[in-house]
Amino acid sequence: MTSPEDMVNVRYMVDDVQKAVDFYTGHLGFTLRTSAVPAFADVTRGKLRLLLAGPRSSAGRAMPDGRKPEPGGWNRIHLIVPDIAAEVARLGAEGVPFRNEIISGPGGKQILIEDPAGNVVELFEPAAQSS
Repeated sequence: MTSPEDMVNVRYMVDDVQKAVDFYTGHLGFTLRTSAVPAFADVTRGKLRLLLAGPRSSAGRAMPDGRKPEPGGWNRIHLIVPDIAAEVARLGAEGVPFRNEIISGPGGKQILIEDPAGNVVELFEPAAQSS
């Protein structure tokens, strides 16, 4: 197992840790690493370690000014896929919500999906490299 120091670590705030674990392991190929449900779990995919922090976790505590960390927003993890159309079809059939349609740009194609707490995951298919 790769040590956390050798991984990219990202924390997502989630409303329901078990739902988040089920989403990432069931739809996106992550593996459960540690579970302290309902407060916290972490899942891995390659060298990405995604920390899923619920309202009961230390990361969910209110700030000194009273603001509470919450899920959602536009920051996101970026997963490279070989065939975005096939992934969209598979995830759509599994009921995964999308924020947009596939868009194309100079670097490739992308689409945004949401986990059960509203956090964004970008699926990205790089443009074919010309030789």
